[in-house]
Amino acid sequence: MNIGEEIVASYLEYIKECDFVQKNLYTKDVQGEIDVVGINLKTNEAYVCESTTHLTTGLLYVGRDYKNNNIQKLVDKFSKDIDYAEKYLPDYQKHYMLWSPIVKDNKTTRDNSQIYQLNVVKGMLYDKYKINLELIINESYQDCLTALRAYARKETKALQSPILRYMQIEEYLSKHISNLNKYKES
Repeated sequence: MNIGEEIVASYLEYIKECDFVQKNLYTKDVQGEIDVVGINLKTNEAYVCESTTHLTTGLLYVGRDYKNNNIQKLVDKFSKDIDYAEKYLPDYQKHYMLWSPIVKDNKTTRDNSQIYQLNVVKGMLYDKYKINLELIINESYQDCLTALRAYARKETKALQSPILRYMQIEEYLSKHISNLNKYKES
């Protein structure tokens, strides 16, 4: 189980209300896979997502020369994703998303700033495909986790998503312990 992909899939299913969510969708035309795709039939929207969960290094892909390869790697991944979605999901409003919890901003050198690199990637993809890559990083990633936690907090049925079930247990346990402590104090 890839926990980052599970978080994205849960968000698409429970928050974006996608009717179909597929993790590790292997593309027919080119080698590789798309991390998560979600389709909402009611709104006619498709979510095409890449997820990378590097905690200590932040967003970091390295090439064979062990040098930072974020820009080329992400442009290649999303180019493949966009080509696939345009061919197989032509009638859907498409959202292309990069999910990464920790993206660092090295303010001393622009070339090592992962934030700067993502802006370069966004610009390259816009220039080539006229799409706006949505970045679910740092605070916005945390906001999505908060939305999932709020959903888990209010839901009483057992949730199928391991992520949401964990959050649900955590939320209900906290509430239960709080009530126990109130009872002990009275």
